[in-house]
Amino acid sequence: MNSRIKVVKTTSENPDFITLIKTFDAFLWERYPELKKDYWGNNIIEFNDDVVLIYLDEKAVASGCFKKYNEITVELKRMFVSPEARGLGLAQQVIKELEIEARKKGFESMILETLYKQVEAISLYQKVGFEIVVNYEPYVGLKNSVCMSKSLFDFK
Repeated sequence: MNSRIKVVKTTSENPDFITLIKTFDAFLWERYPELKKDYWGNNIIEFNDDVVLIYLDEKAVASGCFKKYNEITVELKRMFVSPEARGLGLAQQVIKELEIEARKKGFESMILETLYKQVEAISLYQKVGFEIVVNYEPYVGLKNSVCMSKSLFDFK
């Protein structure tokens, strides 16, 4: 691994995670101001001990976490890579670390929701093995949502 890059497993109370999420939220609401009322309630992160941060030159630049969705499935949440660190494969690295952790905890699949304008994100998720599925709760009926799923037995 690149010596400039450090992967850290942490919790949602990590100040660097909180800072990245605030940056991510600002990005989302700037890009999708019309959707804030529909999605804000789904945008809350309660305490989570399944957070991965990636540091580049000692600065937190990428994050992701998962939360339990049901007995066999986790939901990928809060995936974000700072603009200055995009194109380095860090999002794939975050997903891989989270998949490994979810498997260790006995989960069999991972789901996620993104927005239809997030074409780069959708492409990334497909590249690592996610497939578009019918919207799951709480996104049923939200036409701007794209839901995806992946078996944790198939690593790409």
